[in-house]
Amino acid sequence: MELPVNYRKGRKLETLVENRTTYTVHKAEMNVFETHEQAEQILLQFNQPVLASMVQGKKIMHLNGMESFAFLPGESVMLPSNELMCIDFPEASRINPTKCLALAIEPDTIDQVINLLNETKPKVDTGEWTMCDYNYHFANDIAIGQIIHRLIFLFTENHPAKELFVDMMLRELIIRMLQSESRHLHLKEATTNINNNRLSHVIHFIRSNIHEKLSIKTLSQQAYMSESHFFRMFKNELGLSPVDFINEERLQLAARMLSNAQRSVNDVYADCGFNSHSYFNRMFKRTFGVSPDHLQKQSGRTLVI
Repeated sequence: MELPVNYRKGRKLETLVENRTTYTVHKAEMNVFETHEQAEQILLQFNQPVLASMVQGKKIMHLNGMESFAFLPGESVMLPSNELMCIDFPEASRINPTKCLALAIEPDTIDQVINLLNETKPKVDTGEWTMCDYNYHFANDIAIGQIIHRLIFLFTENHPAKELFVDMMLRELIIRMLQSESRHLHLKEATTNINNNRLSHVIHFIRSNIHEKLSIKTLSQQAYMSESHFFRMFKNELGLSPVDFINEERLQLAARMLSNAQRSVNDVYADCGFNSHSYFNRMFKRTFGVSPDHLQKQSGRTLVI
């Protein structure tokens, strides 16, 4: 992710560790932090919920109730108000500074979006929508990545309707984060307690039968719902359609299989449930940025035909 030109115009380098550039609107605050030298145990805290997203470099994050983890570009973590972050910068330098965004959001804005979802798109089996796991560390999907990039542009833009634009993007970001978290929890549930709710059971069924032809009719029967009701429920709670979810699962499985030197691309795409080699190649490259053959060669193995 590249920071916009407008950010560079407004930036002032005043310290080499967590140099901070701030942009504020009525309901949120965007902070860009840069670190230009190695440092350890740097403390940071916000009095509002914060979405932190890595842009460049590497941090080691130490958060309450979590094991320490490497924080890398393309990843985000959602933190509650007044969460104390302890951060290490093991690789930061003048040539390769660490860059991170911290988007502080008013709690009322989050609550309004959650209430709206509960009124208009309630969950089926798993209670109400809520930001139940604030220390949620995740890889940005395409939609969330695009929204974050758009918000950076909006915060640094001098536009008379900036407040309105940011408000709309914040609402979409919150909804997509809630769906991402819901997907994360259902995936976890599908490996531990598949009988707890219908959606987790369906996910477990998909994974157990990933090489088979999986239709909406088959999946809706597993959930004991009509096809239309099942489709709406699935997309509402996970943020993507059943077909997109199945393709995502198949592609992740294919990537793992391709690390085995004894597997050919021809075998892998069929074993993962794809009917077309060309479609598999196209979807794989769109997801991972490289072809299946190239990924296998990158891992230092010889492709077996």
